[in-house]
Amino acid sequence: MSHSYRWVIVGAGALMGCVAIGAMFSLAIFLEPIGAETLWSRAGISSAMTLNFLVMGLGGFAWGAASDRFGARIVVLIGSALLGLALVLASRAASLLEFQLTYGILVGLSASAFFAPMIAATTAWFEKNRGLAVSLVSAGMGMAPMTISPLARWLISAYDWRTAMFLIGVLAWVLLLPTALLVRRPPVSARNAHSSEPFPESGGKSVGKALRSPQFLVLGLTFFACCAAHSGPIFHMVSYAMVCGVAPMAAVSIYSVEGLAGLGGRLLFGVLADRIGVKQMLVAGLLVQAVAISAYLFVSRLEEFYLLAMIFGAVYGGVMPLYAVLAREYFGQQILGTVLGAATMLSSIGMAFGPLAGGWIFDTFHNYAWLFIGSAMVGLGAAAVALAFPPLPRLKVQPAQI
Repeated sequence: MSHSYRWVIVGAGALMGCVAIGAMFSLAIFLEPIGAETLWSRAGISSAMTLNFLVMGLGGFAWGAASDRFGARIVVLIGSALLGLALVLASRAASLLEFQLTYGILVGLSASAFFAPMIAATTAWFEKNRGLAVSLVSAGMGMAPMTISPLARWLISAYDWRTAMFLIGVLAWVLLLPTALLVRRPPVSARNAHSSEPFPESGGKSVGKALRSPQFLVLGLTFFACCAAHSGPIFHMVSYAMVCGVAPMAAVSIYSVEGLAGLGGRLLFGVLADRIGVKQMLVAGLLVQAVAISAYLFVSRLEEFYLLAMIFGAVYGGVMPLYAVLAREYFGQQILGTVLGAATMLSSIGMAFGPLAGGWIFDTFHNYAWLFIGSAMVGLGAAAVALAFPPLPRLKVQPAQI
C-alpha cells in the first residue's frame, strides 16, 4: 500500500469527525425551535447534550479499546450506522424523555466511535509531522459549525425541526458509511517503526499501569477541566447572542466563524507544537481560553461576537488535538486507543456540565453571566493543572538483533 495513503486516512478522519460532532452539536441550533414547538424547558432539552457527553465518555473508552483490538474500520462502520439511526429516531420523539434517551444516549454513543479510533489510526501512519496530522483530523470537528450547523438552520427554516433532524440522519448514513470503508491499517513496516514504546504490551497490566500513571492523571484532569470550561459557552453561544438581540441566522453565523477560527487554530497549534513543544502550546492556549470566556461578559453586538468568536474558536480548537499528541508521546501506539478513550471519557464528563449548567442558569437568572464567570474560573484551573505535566519519556532505541 502506498505510503501516501496516510493522507487518505487523515481526510477520512476529518470528514467523519465533521459529520459526527456536527450532528451532535447541532442541538444548539435545534434548541430554540424544539422549545417553541414542544414547550419543553431549555434545561430539559439541554440535558440531552449532557447525556451525550456522559455516554460519549463511556463509549469513547469502549470504542477506543475495541479499535486497539479489532482495528478502527469496524468501529467507525458501526458508529456510522448508529449515528444515522439515532438522529432519525430522535426526530420522531413524542416526549421530552423519549428525546433525551434517543438523542442523548444513542447520538452520544455513536459520535464517540470516531475520535479515539481515528486519532489512533492516524498516529499509526505518521512518525514525522504527527502533530500536524492529528490537528488535520481534529480540524474536521472544527468544520462542523461551518457545515452541519448552517445546514440545520436552513433545513429548520425550510421545513421544521423534525424534518431537518431526519434529513441530517440520512445524510450521516450517506457520507459516513462509504468513508468508513476507506480506513486501513498502516503497512507492516510502519507499525514496526513503533516497536520501542513506554507501554509496548497490549495486556491488561500495561493498560492498568498507564491509567494509574502520573502522566495520565495530569492528562485526564487537564482534559476534563478544559472541556468543562468551554462546553457551556460553546453550546449556549447561539442562544446568548439571540438574547442580546442578534437575529437567529446571524447568531448561527457567529457559530460558523468560531468553527472557522477553530480550524485555523488547530493547524496553527499543530505546527507550533511540532516546533516548540506540545506542553508549552497547551498551557498557553488554556490561559488564553480562560480570558476569552470571561470576555463574553462584555459583548452584545454582532461585530463584537465575531471578534471574540475568532479568538475563542482558534484557542479552544487549537488545544484539543494536543491531548492526543501528548497521549501518543507518553504511552506509545499499541494502547493509544484505550488510553485516549479513557482521557476522552474524562473530557466528556467535563463537557457534560456546561449545557445543563447553562440551561439551569438561564432558566433561574434569565441571563448567562454566571455561566461565563464559572467557566472562566474552571479554565484557569485547567491551565494550572497543565503546568504539572511530567517530562516526556525519553525512549531508548533497542539495538537490532541478528
